[in-house]
Amino acid sequence: MIHIAIAVGIITLFISVPIFLVFGLSGSLVVVNALNLPWSVLTQVTFDSISKYILLAIPLFIFAGMIMVEGGMARRLVNVFTSAVGHWRGGLGIAMVLTMGFFGALCGSILAAIVAVGTIMVPIMVEKGYPRAFVAALAACSGFLDALIPPSNGAIIYCAITGENVAAAFAAGVVPGFVFGGLLILVVLWKCRHMEKMPRAGWRKFIKSVGSAWAALMTPVIILGGIYSGLLTPTESAAVAGIWAIIVGFCIYRELKFAGLWSALKATAVTTSMIFAIIAMASFLSVALTYTRFPHKLIEAVIGLGVTPVLFMMACAIIVLILGTFIEVVPIMYLTLPIFAPIATALKIDLLHLMIVFTAFVGLGLLTPPVCVGAYTAAAISEEASHKVIRAIFPLFFLVGIVYGLIIIFFPDLATWLPSLV
Repeated sequence: MIHIAIAVGIITLFISVPIFLVFGLSGSLVVVNALNLPWSVLTQVTFDSISKYILLAIPLFIFAGMIMVEGGMARRLVNVFTSAVGHWRGGLGIAMVLTMGFFGALCGSILAAIVAVGTIMVPIMVEKGYPRAFVAALAACSGFLDALIPPSNGAIIYCAITGENVAAAFAAGVVPGFVFGGLLILVVLWKCRHMEKMPRAGWRKFIKSVGSAWAALMTPVIILGGIYSGLLTPTESAAVAGIWAIIVGFCIYRELKFAGLWSALKATAVTTSMIFAIIAMASFLSVALTYTRFPHKLIEAVIGLGVTPVLFMMACAIIVLILGTFIEVVPIMYLTLPIFAPIATALKIDLLHLMIVFTAFVGLGLLTPPVCVGAYTAAAISEEASHKVIRAIFPLFFLVGIVYGLIIIFFPDLATWLPSLV
């Protein structure tokens, strides 16, 4: 029956059955028919998996991000960074990377950042002579910063699976986020070294743009300051972020309309239901792993083979890179982390280091066809053919991602240093 369940899972996955149904069908076959457990066990485990307090932060951060998109924050952030570096060679590309990273500190939603920032930046950059495919590829790759810069929905889900502290997980992404952003800026400087410079904005225009964007610039201070001062939990901070975004949109910038609020609520409901459906069905897999003791047997086998921490991390990187080419990040987490995390603990690998390595390579996989949701989103907003955007990602941006991932594997302090100070 276990072999049948695996076959059902593989077949349904390759015929494009929604991933939560793949988990539900294959997992229930194992739990009910192979392990002979009652359906009541699955009901209880499913309820427990989606009723964790920490998971409440996910819809709240998604809602906050959607309101920020509708309320004009993204445009003002773009103005700040284009005023600061727009006169450099490739300055608009650098401004996109910086804006994406900063927007990640507002909402933690990759697709929201690509849409919000890309919709503004792409027409400007194309008008100034940047190749449309390159701009779209840069938007897709820069969006990955939102998975690293706190707050991050991926970090919240990782902590729900592994039991790590969310504040520490947020802190773990900061330095790697700067490293990856720096690598992207180097790529932009090299690719755009022959482009014509834009006129310098001047201090007056820069100060004016900062004054106009003060509410947006204060948002990370409110979100992260509440968490690290101990005044707010991550979930409470997410709720405060949503309220702040509404106040800014309606009362300060006055760009948020009730139609935009309704659109943000609908988008939040759709995205949240997709994530929680996957989490609920993935709980079937956790039951199967618990009762079969598969992770424990695998740990014994790995330890017996004398696998080193670096070799294990390289193996994890390859696995999630391959899985990321055809599965999205949330199901990959629930598919692999219940196995990876216990082995990492047995090998004395810091789970925060594992999180950043995992994020690096699963993000790289998500830029690789056939899934590559970020690339497709960037192609849509740039009105460029998706195959041209994917061609622009390879090989340069892909190689940058590999270099970044290897840096994180061999220098774990990049992920663990800042959390040790929190």
